[in-house]
Amino acid sequence: MTILRQPTRAGVRDAAAKVAAILAPSPLFVHEIKGVPVAFKAESLQPVGAFKVRGAWHRLTAIDERSREKGVVAFSSGNHAQGVAWAAKRLGMPALIVMPSDAPATKREATMALGAEIVVYDRATESREKIAAHLAGARGATLVPSFDDAWVIEGQGSAGIEAAEQMEALDLGAPTLVIVPCGGGGLAAGITLALPDATIMVVEPDGWDDMRRSLDAGWIEPMGDNPPPTACDSLMTMRVSHLTFDVLSRRGVQGLAVSEEEIAAAQRWAAVKLRLVVEPGGAVGLAALLAGKISPQPGMLVILSGGNVDPAAYARAMAGG
Repeated sequence: MTILRQPTRAGVRDAAAKVAAILAPSPLFVHEIKGVPVAFKAESLQPVGAFKVRGAWHRLTAIDERSREKGVVAFSSGNHAQGVAWAAKRLGMPALIVMPSDAPATKREATMALGAEIVVYDRATESREKIAAHLAGARGATLVPSFDDAWVIEGQGSAGIEAAEQMEALDLGAPTLVIVPCGGGGLAAGITLALPDATIMVVEPDGWDDMRRSLDAGWIEPMGDNPPPTACDSLMTMRVSHLTFDVLSRRGVQGLAVSEEEIAAAQRWAAVKLRLVVEPGGAVGLAALLAGKISPQPGMLVILSGGNVDPAAYARAMAGG
């Protein structure tokens, strides 16, 4: 039986040092909600427009020199794709990304611009995991999952290390409650490891809240058939992983779901109040706060996880339609 490497807090600290060596910290904004200062970590301003660059860099730099020649294979609707492509380009590695046919064109084009090869699949009828595993095996490449990987989880957790240091520098104290967008749970699991004294809350779109349901049940609950449409392409995960679920469930993490209308309202708020472009999946945590599903409190940290928007869809959200 294969024993998977487990993500650790020490690994998160190592990842944070790696990321700090090549990237400046993403900005931390502070805005009062009902009179309470709330910190917002703008991962939307990363070089690839999302936090995924963190996990990709930690994972790819852990690959030995000989294996790097064979390259990497990943699967993603766009943000992880860009993170892997960015890291691979910097390290001189070939990268192939399996992307759904309905992925936003802006994400697909940005991934190709970073030099990655793309293979398209049908999200409704094909398994991206199987396609990617087959391609990686055929090429002798390293498979880099978007969240089911210890190095990726640790890399994403570096955002928590950064944010805690920034909050302390602003005299906001240590994070006490962190609101994290959740698809497969890699970012949430990494931040949970990074901030052992904070309460973590994950947020998902209505109808795609399989992590919330899994945490409530005490075991993994996969998505059912015919899930509803959502603007949050980055959070459309059919099943969370044991690695992420185990980290979150051991800490007693709980989840919330938000509507498409609440998500669009959060995008508008971020544009007006923070002058930030935030994609739907990156705005779900903010949506839960603004909708009153979470009360603001001292030490609150909200992760704005991505800003890769489809221009037409973003214009509709800004118009309130």
